[in-house]
Amino acid sequence: MKQYDVIFIGSGHAAWHAAVALTQRKMSVALIEKDTLAGTCTNFGCNPKFLLESPFEVLDDIERLDSIFEQKPDVSWENLMAYKHEVINPQKDSLGDLFNQMGVDIIKGFGKIKDKNTVTVDGTDYGAKYIVIATGQRSHVLDIEGKEYLHDSRDFMDLETFPERITFIGGGYISIEFATIASKLGANVHVISHSDQILKAFHQPYVEKLIKKLEEENVTFHYNEDVNKVEEGPNGLKLTAQSGFTLETDYIVDATGRIPNVENMGLDELGIKYSDKGIKVNKQLLTNVDNIYASGDVLDKKIPKLTPTASFESNYIALQIMAREAKLLNPLKALELVPIKYPVIPTVAYTLPRLSQVGLSIAEAEKKGYDIKTIEFGKQLRFQYKNETDAEMVIALDKKKRIAGAAIYAHQAADLINIMTFIVEKKLTAKDLNLMIFAFPSESSGILDLLKVQMLGIDMEL
Repeated sequence: MKQYDVIFIGSGHAAWHAAVALTQRKMSVALIEKDTLAGTCTNFGCNPKFLLESPFEVLDDIERLDSIFEQKPDVSWENLMAYKHEVINPQKDSLGDLFNQMGVDIIKGFGKIKDKNTVTVDGTDYGAKYIVIATGQRSHVLDIEGKEYLHDSRDFMDLETFPERITFIGGGYISIEFATIASKLGANVHVISHSDQILKAFHQPYVEKLIKKLEEENVTFHYNEDVNKVEEGPNGLKLTAQSGFTLETDYIVDATGRIPNVENMGLDELGIKYSDKGIKVNKQLLTNVDNIYASGDVLDKKIPKLTPTASFESNYIALQIMAREAKLLNPLKALELVPIKYPVIPTVAYTLPRLSQVGLSIAEAEKKGYDIKTIEFGKQLRFQYKNETDAEMVIALDKKKRIAGAAIYAHQAADLINIMTFIVEKKLTAKDLNLMIFAFPSESSGILDLLKVQMLGIDMEL
């Protein structure tokens, strides 16, 4: 039986960051992968989604600068899909080459934990001093009549031709981000939500602005509806909800959530605790078995299940294992095994425009009596933001005039929230920002000037 210092079950961001760090410390490491090397984000999630959206972001820019252009370009979905395969498909191979060069073993197959120091893959046992479970999540599938007609996000991002009518079930990230793309292609788009809210985690006034824009782009929203049947009809697929509501469509994406991959991997046999939300761990990301960690989206955790948090956890686990090994070699000089401490975490909905936020939510800040300020930077910085006059930001200021939370509605919201993350995490004041010089002209420099004005409490416009 081949022995390793660390075996990772899974090969996505929750695993490979730690694997690379540990091999650099001359530890023997293996990644077990039953599907595609490098996991969901690289192959079927964030990366291809971001790529597929890029031409539609250009279209939105053109629409805002409409009078300047004499002709509006069309997007070829077929050409875009070919470009996606050209760019995305090689990434797994490039990472595989990197892992091989660094000495990380790749074991193909389904990994099952046999005991606390053994993982079995297709009948072959592998030994390990430490095991890290990083199996992520998969798409939830509605258990309804006709579920065989439903597709998931992975299917959507591999469509060879785009349907004329498309329906998304769910009101979260996947539905709204994909509906944004579909509307730009001129499809007849429907979004069915089982509640009365869309993108619940985001600042709702900005969500309402986004919904209004999408409705103007031929997206129809249906609230408080639960789909219970899909069948073939005379003109495509027929969808029926419990209320009696029906809808004819050509393609249905089930975006009703994601569930952790915890089944049939030996957790029950070993007594590793988990719930329907994922594996339970302590503050050092250890399961109730003292040499088995878990990382990434498979965790039962309250913080957002995002690629950056998975990478952060992976790096943390690498440091924990290094520290434990150092303690065994020299207890007096070992690093302290400190609990994981998450910084503020930004979240982004990659719609058009994008929504983003970081720190204390604006709704919670209002309840706590924080000073809430709205900055209409799209109007004030019109040339920097390509005539996006409805772009804006709302911030929550504490008693020391530091930003405790922010929400943004803008095409540049993803990049801008990274700046806000730095300001919130480091508790920077206007004085701190005034001690720095930023590139000008740029989108961010104008925002920073407007922020300083609000943080200083000056009532003026730039």
